[in-house]
Amino acid sequence: MGQTIINSYDEFAAFLGKEIGTSEYVQITQEQIDKFADATLDYQWIHTDPERAANESPFKSTIAHGYLTLSMLTYLWYSIVDVRNVKMIVNYGIENLRFQQPVLVNDKIRAVVSLEDIRNLRGIAKIQVKIVVEIEGQKKPAYDALVTFLYHFEN
Repeated sequence: MGQTIINSYDEFAAFLGKEIGTSEYVQITQEQIDKFADATLDYQWIHTDPERAANESPFKSTIAHGYLTLSMLTYLWYSIVDVRNVKMIVNYGIENLRFQQPVLVNDKIRAVVSLEDIRNLRGIAKIQVKIVVEIEGQKKPAYDALVTFLYHFEN
C-alpha cells in the first residue's frame, strides 16, 4: 500500500480528520506468542499451550497476548507513515484502549490510522491518531485506541 511521507507539521496537519493510511496485514505466529511470553513472563496456557487451548479454550486455539498485539503498534504505524525531518519522536500516551476481540494464532492483523488532533507545542508537533487494529476476515477489530506521539521537527 506504500508509506505516506510527511515532511513537516503542515503536511501532518493536512490529514486532520482524515485517514492517513492502512498497513499491510501481518500474521501473528505461535513463535511470536511464545517469545512474547518469555519476554514478559506471562505464560498463561491460553497463549502458550496449543494442545490445552484446542481442548479447553472457547477459541479452540491459542490467542496472542493483548499486549503483544498492542506492541505491534510501532511496526504497524511506521509501515504506514514515514515522517522525515525529525530530530526525535516520543511515544507520549495511549487513551481509550479497548480490546474487542482476541487475535488467534496465525490470524493476520493490520492498522487503519486517522489523524484526530494535532497541536504545535512550542515547535513540537503533538499528534493524536486513532488506530484501529483489524483482524483479517473479522467484523470486530482486535482493538482501537487514541495514540499520541510528539514529533520534534528539525525546522
